[in-house]
Amino acid sequence: MNLVLLSGGSGKRLWPLSNNARSKQFLKVLENKNGELQSMVQRVWGQLENVGLADSAVIATSKSQVDMIQSQLSHDVPIIIEPLRRDTFPAIALASVYLYSVEGIRLDEVIAVLPVDPYVEDRFFHRVNDLEKTVLASGADLALIGVEPTYPSAKYGYIVPASQSNESDYLRVSHFIEKPAEEKAAKLIEQGALWNCGVFAFKLDYMISLLKEKGLPIQYDELLKQYERLPKISFDYEVVEKAQRIVMLPYDGDWKDLGTWNTLTEEMATSQIGKGVISGDCENTHLINELDIPVTVLGVSNAIVAVSPDGILVSDKAASPRIKELVDDFDQRPMYEERRWGWYRVLDYTKLEDGREVLTKRIGVAAGKNLSYQMHHHRSEIWTIIKGEGEFAFNGEIRHVRPGDVLEIPVGAKHGIKAITDLEFIEVQTGTKLIEEDIIRIYMTWEGVEENCLSTSK
Repeated sequence: MNLVLLSGGSGKRLWPLSNNARSKQFLKVLENKNGELQSMVQRVWGQLENVGLADSAVIATSKSQVDMIQSQLSHDVPIIIEPLRRDTFPAIALASVYLYSVEGIRLDEVIAVLPVDPYVEDRFFHRVNDLEKTVLASGADLALIGVEPTYPSAKYGYIVPASQSNESDYLRVSHFIEKPAEEKAAKLIEQGALWNCGVFAFKLDYMISLLKEKGLPIQYDELLKQYERLPKISFDYEVVEKAQRIVMLPYDGDWKDLGTWNTLTEEMATSQIGKGVISGDCENTHLINELDIPVTVLGVSNAIVAVSPDGILVSDKAASPRIKELVDDFDQRPMYEERRWGWYRVLDYTKLEDGREVLTKRIGVAAGKNLSYQMHHHRSEIWTIIKGEGEFAFNGEIRHVRPGDVLEIPVGAKHGIKAITDLEFIEVQTGTKLIEEDIIRIYMTWEGVEENCLSTSK
């Protein structure tokens, strides 16, 4: 069986830690068995490795999340990159076509699809593994996992079985109910309905045949070119609700969607991350602070205080799910991002009266990693090395750099840097278009830089 993990979303419900570049699955607020902070995606990938499923898994995601995935997992993790965000049906279609036409997966093999960030026990993934034999034994179009509810939640969708009992391990599905009121949810549970956790499986032939019927390409390169033709719709609406034969496997263990501050903080091992103080009379209050200034929380209970370069949130936990409604209209660049080479944090942004912009960043490059060798048409930069040592490539020459060095990069100059040890520098950009599109990458690897630049001593 092959696994497709879906990694998407902008995570506005966990603002200000999450933004358009750093979705909820990348927030390092959970603890692993060694007491180290880890993200949801790191936790899930570790669980897949524990149960022997990681080797058959690929991650389907957008271009904006590739660096984050590689930074937190590995550069070797297989990734299928959507050319643009189109919802879950196009993402699953692209992944299916990739497995079929690039990886050569047979049409009778089973594909399982799941979110990249469920909060579950390892045995949940053993249940995912059971989907393969369920699809083959049942002859169904789709096999889903239904979680036995612990309370009548209005936040989740429900899968209603055709009958409450079955001689086999699976149940036939009657229909779906999306996020009912609590009173209706309680009645559905009495009828044997289970939570829909967004995990399902199908034979690869089912998806490939569906794409053929729609007149869509089943070759990966061609589907990439025609990706905009795919309807911008969820897999649930486009496929699941139209399928004729659906079964589900019940799962009776713990399962959570940590998509809001109140659910996420329930699973945090500590009430405080980062600088600050929570007074002793605060009950059920969490502080997460990503800045270098202390934050004091005094006499406030049942609250979340989250501080990041993107903003500050002080909220009653019960009210925190409403944050998405308030920040949906915020239009600002992400102030913190993880990249394949390290991270950066925006320190200041100013637009001058003459139209010029000034952007100041603190940039960290991990030892052995490098920024691409690049140039800009619309901005100059000044880099001040503040930590570590590295190699700086500038207009065809490479030289050693260390703390205190100030590197001036005029408009049009070719430049890049590699960290020998963990390296940090302050970057001040000045120009008329401080945008990602003004990065002209010449060499991505440092091997390419060394082959085409001369080494010189400072």
